[in-house]
Amino acid sequence: MQGSMAATRTIMFSCLVLFSVKGIVGVSNQQELDRITALPGQPPVPFAQFSGYVTVNEQHGRALFYWLTEAAASPEKKPLVLWLNGGPGCSSVAYGASEEIGPFRINKTASSLYLNKYSWNKEANILFLESPAGVGFSYTNTSSDLSDSGDKRTAEDALVFLVGWLSRFPQYKNRDFYITGESYAGHYVPQLAKKIHDYNKVFSHPLINLKGFMVGNALIDNYYDSIGTVAYWWSHSMISDKTYKSILNSCNFTEEKSSQKCDDAVSYAMNHEFGAIDQYSIYTPFCKATQNNTFQSLRLKNSLIRRRIAGYDPCTENYAEKYYNRPDVQRAMHANSTGIPYKWTACSDILIKTWNDSEASVLPTYKELIAAGLKIWVFSGDTDSVVPVTATRFSLNHLNLYVKTRWYPWYSDSQVGGWTEVYDGLTFATIRGAGHEVPLFQPRRAFILFQSFLAGKDLPKS
Repeated sequence: MQGSMAATRTIMFSCLVLFSVKGIVGVSNQQELDRITALPGQPPVPFAQFSGYVTVNEQHGRALFYWLTEAAASPEKKPLVLWLNGGPGCSSVAYGASEEIGPFRINKTASSLYLNKYSWNKEANILFLESPAGVGFSYTNTSSDLSDSGDKRTAEDALVFLVGWLSRFPQYKNRDFYITGESYAGHYVPQLAKKIHDYNKVFSHPLINLKGFMVGNALIDNYYDSIGTVAYWWSHSMISDKTYKSILNSCNFTEEKSSQKCDDAVSYAMNHEFGAIDQYSIYTPFCKATQNNTFQSLRLKNSLIRRRIAGYDPCTENYAEKYYNRPDVQRAMHANSTGIPYKWTACSDILIKTWNDSEASVLPTYKELIAAGLKIWVFSGDTDSVVPVTATRFSLNHLNLYVKTRWYPWYSDSQVGGWTEVYDGLTFATIRGAGHEVPLFQPRRAFILFQSFLAGKDLPKS
């Protein structure tokens, strides 16, 4: 506890230094300098956009890149929502903004943008953050930062970013604030929420008015996630009975490093039984353009996950990599101002391979934040085999929460949109027919989910 408070004081000092350096007049000017007039190939829109950098560590030269898309109507009355993608090492600009909840989609030639009918900025001001440093346009001038990133520093830098960003955008101070994300952001989101919660304890009038968070297909607990993942593979006919038993007999999911027998059993399943499928969405076609040389087996902190460095199929991240490497796009977004010595990519190979610290379980953090009274929703697309619905359910079951509203189907356009159960302190929901990136596959259902979350209402029963 003492270590936690000491870290909080250090972050507070960093934030105060940030305030004193910038000054109010400079902040106002910087906000205007960050304004996006229009992106290349963008259709006309009624909302304002801003993007740029916030330095989070002067000594190391770490700066995080953000993109704000204000609410389409009455932005001054709408909450502020931060979106984080996972990886660890994948870009919220590439995925959240460009494939999932952002206002624009990129066409196949990366020459123009078109509107997303179910953009979440219809309901809130959406802030996309490329985090940690080394992801997307976010950078560091200290090369060792790229090889020793981890959960702890990512949360600390994100808090410093938020305090610095709010000093630049004072109109959002004390606004209702929520954190959302998916995948490895199952760590980022609750960890950042805890940092903010601890930070706010110091102030009588908190700067960051955190109301809650929502995460999808989220890594939660190494042991339960792993058991649930193997159960999903077997129950969805992806592996044989023999391989299922072999994995359970060979793998000790409580150990940091897996045995050779375990690696061999998992490798056999992936290389000989899965077949050529998109593991992030097992019932949809994969992108043939990236079929070769795009899969990389990686055991991330004992979680049975196979990462694809090129990102998520089918093919949409290819368009993002073309678009965000265009010099005119970078100029319009005030990105790459320091001339980073590598191309912008959807995911950072270095960060994924060298991730330093990863909590074995964030369940204790959930318990603390539930006790603090935050609104917490967890959702799962049910066709994802990487962080599947069974993994999430196994993990959440071990919170031992009281059931307030029993399991029921919820509806979208007179069709079952998924299933949900409401607990004392947490809501869990599935999205029927959605893969790892829920808003990509089921945009309307994801939008209804988001609306219900913000309104604090149960998902529709009819």
